Amino acid sequence: MNILITNDDGIYSPGIAALAQMALQFGTVRIVAPDVEQSSMGHAITHSRPLTYKKSPITFNGIDAYRVNGTPADCVALGLHMYPDTDVVLSGINMGPNLGNSMWHSGTLAAAKQAVLLGVKGIALSTPVGKTEPNFDLLAPFVAQSLTQLFEDETPALYNVNFPPEPTGIKYTRQSVRLYDGQVFPGKDPMGRDNYWIWVKPLEAAEEGSDRHAVEEGFVSITPLRLDLTDEENLSSKLNS
Repeated sequence: MNILITNDDGIYSPGIAALAQMALQFGTVRIVAPDVEQSSMGHAITHSRPLTYKKSPITFNGIDAYRVNGTPADCVALGLHMYPDTDVVLSGINMGPNLGNSMWHSGTLAAAKQAVLLGVKGIALSTPVGKTEPNFDLLAPFVAQSLTQLFEDETPALYNVNFPPEPTGIKYTRQSVRLYDGQVFPGKDPMGRDNYWIWVKPLEAAEEGSDRHAVEEGFVSITPLRLDLTDEENLSSKLNS
């Protein structure tokens, strides 16, 4: 199996280094990742300038690795051009969860979506991060178990996988959809200029059966996704009215 690995945290992230080593047990691993952090970049595509890639300054224990001056989606497009024999794209392990509404702006998930758009299976992997880095050794068996299950499906499917800090099992889930209160925190920079932090506060608890609920309960969450965003019920009502 030929595996392409990318992320949105950048080539220097410990998460991509950990995932690359974990993935070696499944086949040949190549890395094409952003040269700087691209978190919350979503599915942005660079179209107004050319992309370039350079050999990674990190060796990754002999794995072919390159850094790109572009977005996560750019890295997948360029990576699949460089390695057309790729069987699956892994994006992560992201330093921070990608649950519920985060899927809309996640650069990690966008890389996996780009893979599926180009006909290759895409799997996004994420885990929360606190004051210290995640314990990747503890996560490794659950990463291996999750990938083993998902690799059995040979279709170009899309999956979003989230690992709690200390997993106790694995659950298949749906995306959490709950309402939020938008919050803006004003401040000032060292020059006295106004700046603002944008955040959201959930108004509801995580729904049972959702990705967020599973992770809160200590389970790895695997959410199968699709590219078609059509509201079928709404469309049907319009067509039948």
